Amino acid sequence: MARKKQLVIPVFMPFGGCPVRCVFCNQASITGEKGLPGADEVAHTIESHLATWKGVGRKEVAFYGGSFTGLPLDVQSGYLEIAGRYLKARLLDGVRISTRPDYVDDPVVDCLIRHGVTTVELGVQSMDDEVLRLSGRGHDSRCTEEAVEKLKRFASVGLQFMPGLPGDTVETILETAEKIITLSPEFARVYPVLVLKNTPLENMYRNGGYAPWALDDMVSVCRKISGMFKKAGIPIVRMGLHPSNDLIENLVCGPFHPSFRQLVENA
Repeated sequence: MARKKQLVIPVFMPFGGCPVRCVFCNQASITGEKGLPGADEVAHTIESHLATWKGVGRKEVAFYGGSFTGLPLDVQSGYLEIAGRYLKARLLDGVRISTRPDYVDDPVVDCLIRHGVTTVELGVQSMDDEVLRLSGRGHDSRCTEEAVEKLKRFASVGLQFMPGLPGDTVETILETAEKIITLSPEFARVYPVLVLKNTPLENMYRNGGYAPWALDDMVSVCRKISGMFKKAGIPIVRMGLHPSNDLIENLVCGPFHPSFRQLVENA
């Protein structure tokens, strides 16, 4: 039986709500977006996608990039109220956001529930506290566990994982995979670390403080990760960054391949 198609309408918010800048991050380079969208822009994005959608599956708007719940609550509410108009009109079936573990407190949870958020993607990146420290994340693995527990009470939770961060080894990566599996997310994304222009990680690389992973080595460890998640029944919905022009132009080095997932599956 063919799986129904799903429409996910992306609204990109690079660095929105981020309290710190992680060493690997240059959202503008990945998304091609330079700032937060206005209300009219969000509504136009939703309507333009709906106008050309010919499928019959689930339709969601997704606020990607940055840390949505790090925005002031009134700003979060403003964006979610726009999406809520389409939910009430039954033009959308759900709303998803992406955020970070240390920005999931009770007022945030209340706001998300009140506005009908159905899916939360959490940037876990690693479950090793030393790797998190070296990557400038500003939180520990326990914070992730607590955030997942709160979010799973009302939403579908997906976890984003970045193998190859500073301090990572094959062992720390596989241990992170095991710990993510114990959190039982509905899905996961795996984004091997790349060195991008104008990031702290680029400075670390050029100063000899970070060695990017070789493509073959990253394919090998991601093959193991893929097998672990498959055995646990957790789908990996994305493996490797989308090869956009902006990404290619800003890529310094790292285990990039435009068909990274295919390399892993072939391995």
